[in-house]
Amino acid sequence: MILSDILSLLLRLGELAFAAIVAGITGSYLHASQGASAWDLGRFIYTEVVAGLSILLAIVWLFPFSGSFIHWPVDFIISVAWWVSFGLLVNLIGDSCGYIFNWSGIQVQGQGDTCPQQKANIAFAFLSALFWLVSAILGILWVRRRGNAAHHKTAPVDGGYTGRRRWYRRSRV
Repeated sequence: MILSDILSLLLRLGELAFAAIVAGITGSYLHASQGASAWDLGRFIYTEVVAGLSILLAIVWLFPFSGSFIHWPVDFIISVAWWVSFGLLVNLIGDSCGYIFNWSGIQVQGQGDTCPQQKANIAFAFLSALFWLVSAILGILWVRRRGNAAHHKTAPVDGGYTGRRRWYRRSRV
């Protein structure tokens, strides 16, 4: 139980950090391109919205009283949203900045070169999508394991029933 809580906390912290980095990079790019049409900036606006929603949900689910892995359906939906954002960002830069996953030449350069910023944005969007997906998969496994444990309760020797009574069955009283 404690291991799942620690893992949940680490995943939420990673999700929060990656979403904050993507929000910062994307927000900086949106600020620098003021005056451009919203149609041209649609993929960045979408990425900013997904990052903002991820930040909000990660902060809320960091609290210990909100459960650990029971939010797996929303984790999966946010993961899909991050994968879409990742695809949109990769589609934008295409081959103009070189191979997408080649980060060996990334360094801080002049203001005119946006390739390092875009590659960093893509990298952290990928990591965020991965963390949300891992959180959803672990949530599914946690809920299934916990559900199976509840269904496999055995009756005690004295004949008493320890499981829950189905709503459509009459009581033994």
